[in-house]
Amino acid sequence: MASLNDIRSTFLDYFKRNGHQIVASSPLVPRNDPTLMFTNSGMVQFKNLFLGLEHRDYTRATTAQKCVRAGGKHNDLDNVGYTARHHTFFEMLGNFSFGDYFKSEAIPFAWELITRDFGIDKSRLLTTVYHTDDEAFALWKKVGVPEDRIIRIATSDNFWQMGPTGPCGPCTEIFYDHGDHIWGGPPGSADEDGDRFIEIWNVVFMQNEQFADGTMRPLDMQSIDTGMGLERIGALLQGKHDNYDTDLMRALIEASAHAASVDPDGPKNIHHRVIADHLRSCSFLIADGVMPSNEGRGYVLRRIMRRAMRHAHLLGTKDPMMHKLVPALVTQMGQAYPELGRAQALITETLRLEEERFRTTLDRGLKLLEDELAQLPVDAALPGEAAFKLYDTYGFPLDLTQDALREKGRAVDTSGFDAAMDAQKAKARAAWAGSGEAADAAIWFDLADKGGPSEFLGYDTEIAEGQITALVRDGAVQDRAVVGTQLAIIVNQTPFYAESGGQVGDTGMIKTATGVARVNDTKKVAGLFLHMAEVVEGELQPGQGAELIVDHARRADIRANHSATHLLHEALRRALGDHVAQRGSLNAPDRLRFDFSHAKALSAEELAHVEIEVNDFIRQNSPVETRIMTPDAARELGAQALFGEKYGDEVRVVSMGSQAGSGKGMDGQTYSLELCGGTHVRHTGDIGLFVALGDSASSSGVRRIEALTGPSALAYLTSQDRRMQALSQEMNATAAEVLERVRILKDERKRLENEVAQLRRQLAMAGGADQAAPAVDSVNGIAFHAQALGGVTARDLAGLIDDHKARLGSGAVLLIADTGGKAAVAAGVTDDLTGRLSAVDLVRAAVAELGGQGGGGRADFAQGGGKDVANAPAAITAAHNVLKGV
Repeated sequence: MASLNDIRSTFLDYFKRNGHQIVASSPLVPRNDPTLMFTNSGMVQFKNLFLGLEHRDYTRATTAQKCVRAGGKHNDLDNVGYTARHHTFFEMLGNFSFGDYFKSEAIPFAWELITRDFGIDKSRLLTTVYHTDDEAFALWKKVGVPEDRIIRIATSDNFWQMGPTGPCGPCTEIFYDHGDHIWGGPPGSADEDGDRFIEIWNVVFMQNEQFADGTMRPLDMQSIDTGMGLERIGALLQGKHDNYDTDLMRALIEASAHAASVDPDGPKNIHHRVIADHLRSCSFLIADGVMPSNEGRGYVLRRIMRRAMRHAHLLGTKDPMMHKLVPALVTQMGQAYPELGRAQALITETLRLEEERFRTTLDRGLKLLEDELAQLPVDAALPGEAAFKLYDTYGFPLDLTQDALREKGRAVDTSGFDAAMDAQKAKARAAWAGSGEAADAAIWFDLADKGGPSEFLGYDTEIAEGQITALVRDGAVQDRAVVGTQLAIIVNQTPFYAESGGQVGDTGMIKTATGVARVNDTKKVAGLFLHMAEVVEGELQPGQGAELIVDHARRADIRANHSATHLLHEALRRALGDHVAQRGSLNAPDRLRFDFSHAKALSAEELAHVEIEVNDFIRQNSPVETRIMTPDAARELGAQALFGEKYGDEVRVVSMGSQAGSGKGMDGQTYSLELCGGTHVRHTGDIGLFVALGDSASSSGVRRIEALTGPSALAYLTSQDRRMQALSQEMNATAAEVLERVRILKDERKRLENEVAQLRRQLAMAGGADQAAPAVDSVNGIAFHAQALGGVTARDLAGLIDDHKARLGSGAVLLIADTGGKAAVAAGVTDDLTGRLSAVDLVRAAVAELGGQGGGGRADFAQGGGKDVANAPAAITAAHNVLKGV
């Protein structure tokens, strides 16, 4: 019996043999379709190719796409576990043509794969076509399908549309007949909803473009979009009539039964089915960056998690069990989807923490439900107010309550629930209006009620697509915004960070098909991200799709300053004592400011010690990691909370720096561990450099340090401002004191210059913030390291050559430094090879490619220069050729 993994491979390999590019599944959070909550079909990642907005180096593709349908209009959550074919997570196998082949090849592909490679009995198959699609009818007849098994369908079931306007076209489907012992009729009949005839294949012929007036025209690029559910075809090929009886789902069900010590096929089988399905959707969503929360995608994830956890509770388990099933899932699906293995620890911990917290409220919530039901007639619906209390007090989503009641044959008064929800929102709006905020603040609540909160995508991307939900100017909603209009743009999802926790809001651009707006700031009110912007081209309208582009360079500088603030906080605590706590901060692109509790000014020695320690951990270049957990769990680990911040049910815990034996953090070695919702660098080395400008009083018992990082810090160190300011303060001193001060300043400058040079060398040797890690080739038996560097000077090259020669032991080195578009070149050869190879030859070969002439030195070290550093790759190749000829 072929496993689901085998079936997936057979499908992909078949289309690869037929000229298709195997394309990896896209994430479950779509980046190119803001109208979708989750990726729900195989064509989502190719949407822009079908529309002609994007071009790739292939015109045929095949995928196994992970999909989730558990929110919005594609919501199968309520049926999962109770039917044979409903899932929250499923895999869609697909083959696609982007203006390459069309019906005459798509139909034979489908028939050959299903009947030959999968070996399905032809006599059990029937097909459907759109009632006017004579071409498809003729092609099915040509491959051998009898006319009486080709059914014309006149409804929209066999005509696909991307929307009211845009690409569209007829469909054709393949159905499998499970036999007359199962109730149901063929498609198009009165009994078509039965389970006898099951659709296993659907092909969309994307051939027309529809306009607002209802007319159509043929598309210039006619394309193919195919979908086949892996679970459905798997059940068929394994001789099953239930997707949950396939090998993959059966393995997860048995893992659930083992963890709960309950028979997998007993009366509680329904619970195992729900858990097996929900385990997949939860794990894949977490692996793709979705975390449980109270809004947006995170809220849907939490609903799925809690539904599964309630079924685990109904199995009689006393301890959390969902997280124990993750290894079984990774075993089944980790090879096809390696992101599962990479995120296994995060998935396990997230499930465990969520289940621990939910179990503390589950018993109380279910008791309230039983108490309410005991007061009602046997068949009466649960009052909406009671259902809302479960939601508001115990975190029970409405569908979880409905799921619990379904097993008792009861329902919920949903209209009463909606009324209670509206009443709570009215209270929140009234409380906001009475808090002293701006008079027009009520508009934000109205917009949040109508369109929902904005979802932040900016932790892992700076470019995303969204949909404009509202344009607001001077407290009023606008139906358009033209050039010169200054307004707030609200989008359903955004990579822009809104000002919070001391981090300033992002800036950047928002682009639509008709206009461009420049975002000058981002704020957050009532769950909405307000992009404070000015329209600079064309016009914008609500409902438009938009590309949102964060100013990358500015965000990078902000991230560096924010991460440096965390290192500074910990360095101050270690230098001054545990009484140090944050009392405010500013993380801007050009500087950082940190206020902290401390009674007296820092001495010069204390400030210098803090500065050195921060730079030590920057040079460490360790990963900056984030985890999601409850505030209590984070504090138990020793995480520092930010002053003035309000924390919800989950917090982001940011850790950076490694120091063995520090006694801090999750592994006993974390240097800095803080609760923080801001954005950060990926490695501490990305900060570059840290310089403290000084210590001053902020208020009684509070000190303030202002500092610079990265290029700003380096520019400051190389200027004379600090030295001149110090000298001016000494003008009234004696001549001897002035001379002594000058000598001290010269020594300090020399020390700082040496420190900067050392930092540049260490970052260059380690790869640095923007450099790839050093690599070594072997050419003609000689170890050879060649590298183009930024952020170093020509004077730094000699020392770097020596460092690399020492690292190699035996070999040759070529380094090319970018000096403002020009190139400085240096080469070195270890002493044991100078009789065979000269550094002068390496330099001269490289210089010739860089637009320079000559170059000279010794056999073990030589230097030269060129006019165009852009030719560095060719210069390195030329040096390679010298080595080959030795």
